[in-house]
Amino acid sequence: MKKLSIFIVDDERLAREEIKLMLREIEGVECIGEAKDGEEAKRLIESLEPDVLLVDIHMPGLNGIEFVKTLENPPYVIFISAHDDYALNAFSVGAFDYLLKPVDPNRLNETFRRLIQEETADWDLTQTIQNQPNIISNQDRIFVRDGDKCWFIEVDLIRFIESDGNYVKVHFEQFKPMILRSLNSFQEKLDPKIFFRANRKFIINTNWITSIEPWFNGGLQVEMKSGEKIEISRRQAIRFKEIWGI
Repeated sequence: MKKLSIFIVDDERLAREEIKLMLREIEGVECIGEAKDGEEAKRLIESLEPDVLLVDIHMPGLNGIEFVKTLENPPYVIFISAHDDYALNAFSVGAFDYLLKPVDPNRLNETFRRLIQEETADWDLTQTIQNQPNIISNQDRIFVRDGDKCWFIEVDLIRFIESDGNYVKVHFEQFKPMILRSLNSFQEKLDPKIFFRANRKFIINTNWITSIEPWFNGGLQVEMKSGEKIEISRRQAIRFKEIWGI
């Protein structure tokens, strides 16, 4: 199994060194880079494409939460802070976890154990529908509720599903109800021959794709029949070509 690549963003050099030492003791992860602030980090992660960001809250310039908000398709984010006051805001931008300084090595190890479990729970795109008896087909309907509004949606009408913090938005027709569920929970249920995980934030219905073009850093950009444009990350672009390429 490929190791999870980690990028550290913290303005304190000693804090970065301490985290790197802890990461060396955790199986299945590797640190591929570091930065002292959000500006430097953004420039580097565009080329490195790490799987996980370890981000300090208090930094010069943009704080950690503001920095993550600037990322179009952020990877997993684990915030680190000496204070617990920012936890609610951290989770509102989709943080996987929030760790207090000084970081407990056991706590960090547990966080990555859970993250690795979630990552390996992603689609195995070589599996067949027969091996997934609970799969929802495109001919099925699903019940969706958002507040006092309800829909019974034909699955094939769903253009894409978008992660938004702890919620997902299900885009169909002119609607996009928000549901308190993870993107992975939808991924486990939808037909992998039709629905594809484009990046950390989007699952797309490939039946709605009208055009595809090369994009930055080896990725792809697809345009949907409804006009939306969604990026397929470099890693997922490789899978996309393996499945639908000729």
